[in-house]
Amino acid sequence: MSHLFNHLPTAELQALDARHHLHPFTHGQALAAKGARIITRAKGCFLTDSEGAEILDGMAGLWCVNIGHGREEMARVAYDQMMELAFYNTFFQTSHPPVIELSQKLAELAPGDLNHVFYASGGSDANDTNIRAVRHYWQLVGKPEKTHFISRKNAYHGSTMGGGSLGGMAGIHAQGGLPIPGISHIDQPFWWAEGGDMTPEEFGLARARALEAEIDRIGGDRVAAFIAEPVQGAGAVIVPPDSYWPEISRICRERDILLIADEVITGFGRTGNWFGSQTFDIKPDIMTVAKGLSSGYIPIGGSILSDKVFDVLSGDEFNHGYTYSGHPVACAVALENLRIMQEENMVETVRNDTGPYLKEKWQALADHPLVGETRISGMMAALQMTPDKTARAAFAEGDGVAGLICRENAFANGLVMRHVGDSMIISPPLVITHAQIDTLIERAVKSLDQTHARLKAEGLMKTA
Repeated sequence: MSHLFNHLPTAELQALDARHHLHPFTHGQALAAKGARIITRAKGCFLTDSEGAEILDGMAGLWCVNIGHGREEMARVAYDQMMELAFYNTFFQTSHPPVIELSQKLAELAPGDLNHVFYASGGSDANDTNIRAVRHYWQLVGKPEKTHFISRKNAYHGSTMGGGSLGGMAGIHAQGGLPIPGISHIDQPFWWAEGGDMTPEEFGLARARALEAEIDRIGGDRVAAFIAEPVQGAGAVIVPPDSYWPEISRICRERDILLIADEVITGFGRTGNWFGSQTFDIKPDIMTVAKGLSSGYIPIGGSILSDKVFDVLSGDEFNHGYTYSGHPVACAVALENLRIMQEENMVETVRNDTGPYLKEKWQALADHPLVGETRISGMMAALQMTPDKTARAAFAEGDGVAGLICRENAFANGLVMRHVGDSMIISPPLVITHAQIDTLIERAVKSLDQTHARLKAEGLMKTA
């Protein structure tokens, strides 16, 4: 296995990468000119690159490495399962112990009557499943005209044809003929950017009631479901006002439309509960899961269905599935991930200890001259950079110029802190300690200071 550790020099790896690898959400030629950052090792909350630099993984990979990097138990379980049963499918009236055990465990952990799982390889294809499952559900209950989905602008539900259409990202919709028909998008509950003179409470109600208006526009007899993340993750960690989710729940219940909670990011401890639906008291009919289900150690996703939805769907043949639905190794690794989380009380620690500690430190960043707002839910957080705090103003140079500068400063300072426009966002491993949170904050402050100095020096602290 020595080839894994005695790697080629960085420049050679970058050249090979540029020659043969098409990256997600990346301008290939621009990256080739710059050279990709090559990550070679990871342990706990830290990454090591090909030059030996140590970087605090403030994004837990891609919102997913909840138990931290390099857990030997996970590798052992994968090995043992591969030696026992590396693959068998769940088609043709067949099952296997890992998928049965994981399904039982998820039914135990998920709130309410979410007791049944349809497996996928990740969040995108799980949301594709949701489109088909929901439409077939309404067909079976004698309302085949209920096919329309309502989502939100700036939502992220994956990048497949279905998932990318459910999401509300303009950049995704600009390529490949998206969104597909039968999906529309209402405005997001982003008070800082769009709340105007309303209080957060008033704004939350107004944005929730946009769902009711859209149902009326489409026709209640045609609307199948509303899908939303409890907290918009890729949209910039948008934590909705307290008034938002109760009103959304009321509307879905009264108007007879299914509620889908996309918990790909918020699931498995991220918000300080097992699921974001518990944090925000949402009672979904379907919950989308992935990422933290295996802490990113192996691809797995799924749709957790309520008794109501399952009882209908199971009464007919559902002509849908993936080769890797309920893959035995993925299920075994996910089970080990959940075992580790439970035995080490990770969710409770985030809720009662490290989450509150991060919140206190993170909210104090609002005092920085570049920061207009901080947002946080458990172990996912954002700060909003602005040239004018009181006016909640955007930068004249356009959204993302300051953010990109800050992101590059953060990487240079040994911190993965992502930017979405001019929001800087973090989502560290749930195992992060107080001392590591202190390091994260120190590096974030240094990055903000450098960004502020450069913006001032280049005359970029101007309002739009």
